[in-house]
Amino acid sequence: MTKADILEIEVDLFLEALFRRHGYDFRHYAPASIKRRVTALAAATGVHSVADLIPLTLGDGSMLPEILTRLSVPVTEMFRDPAVFKLLREQVLPVLASWPRLKIWLAGCASGEEVYSLAILLDEEGLLDRTQIYATDINDAALRKAEDGIFPMASFVDTERRHRQAGGQQPFAHFCVADHGFFRMNQRLRERISFAHHNLVSDGVFCEVQLVLCRNVLIYFNRELQERVLRLFHGSLARGGFLCLGTRESLRHTEVDKGFTVLDGEHRIFRRAEQSLA
Repeated sequence: MTKADILEIEVDLFLEALFRRHGYDFRHYAPASIKRRVTALAAATGVHSVADLIPLTLGDGSMLPEILTRLSVPVTEMFRDPAVFKLLREQVLPVLASWPRLKIWLAGCASGEEVYSLAILLDEEGLLDRTQIYATDINDAALRKAEDGIFPMASFVDTERRHRQAGGQQPFAHFCVADHGFFRMNQRLRERISFAHHNLVSDGVFCEVQLVLCRNVLIYFNRELQERVLRLFHGSLARGGFLCLGTRESLRHTEVDKGFTVLDGEHRIFRRAEQSLA
């Protein structure tokens, strides 16, 4: 048996221990991605092998925040893929404006950059005051950071540029306050966002929404889990509501595909069809 074979067994056993002890199920994440993350966790923890993580996982739970942080937080930035936000501004928000009250679910919000980008978009289009945004993630540490809405000033110039590319109508500085090397998003934006713990692997629908954004999360799931999560999103959407995925994600070759029409295939924006899924 090769070292690679042994590592695969160790990763499987670690993920099984994590699920059975704490209820967090990473067993259906894309194998290559989760193996990299578990290996990085072992290195950061200073243990000799992935197998050594198992007794730590089965312990009192003190390792759990570190485990979830290492396994679940994707790379993110404000107005990532500006063309997607421009399309949301020009083709999705004008349709959503026909609803008297809006609910939007941003699943996998990580440290909050994307949800504040969305809130700015809504504010500029005059929809923020009648919108409730639900921002969820599996990682409680990331949620706390997102709720604070504080980001390093080093990212300000690039964020400002992407905001303009997304059709920004006001200076980005209008939406935040700079202080000691950081900028904090305005209270006006923060008060329209509810942050909550939600596990896409095991939790269900918690409300009906008109728009679901879940970008660059499904790429970490295997096909079975992708199907489960896409059904969850379909069940969460009002008829005629919109789904926005990451640019490397798709509904193609899934059973959920028939429940949506394509608004923009390149930028992965879909609209819930009238029919229900079987």
